[in-house]
Amino acid sequence: MCFWKQWKKIKTKHENLVKLGLPNNKAWQYANTRKSYWRTSNSPILSKTLTNKYLKKIGLVSISETYLLKH
Repeated sequence: MCFWKQWKKIKTKHENLVKLGLPNNKAWQYANTRKSYWRTSNSPILSKTLTNKYLKKIGLVSISETYLLKH
């Protein structure tokens, strides 16, 4: 949800979704949604593009992995 909220403008959302591998027409369709941040964060498109693998690649730490390592 944080990424979606940071990408405030429709153009930014569209560009980032295309960079993440979404087809142009689907990216435009989801970038133009009028749904809330919370509802959009649960959409299949974001769960397919903003995967745990991608988040790990950009340097974010997984809370569940950290917990499992310490317990």
